[in-house]
Amino acid sequence: MVCAEQVALDSRAAQGGADVRRQVLVESLRRRYADAVGRGDAAAKQALFQEGVYLNVPPEQFVDAN
Repeated sequence: MVCAEQVALDSRAAQGGADVRRQVLVESLRRRYADAVGRGDAAAKQALFQEGVYLNVPPEQFVDAN
């Protein structure tokens, strides 16, 4: 039998993992967007915007960082 405290701890740990995953995704988008800007690669930038939409990451979270 699982106690309520353990369920709450597991839930918070899972949420923390999701937060870390999202942070890593945003950092990856930022890095790849900066590389695309540096190369002047409009197609790569467009693909990153599409990826951001797919991942539910607004462009403001990875474009304004440059």
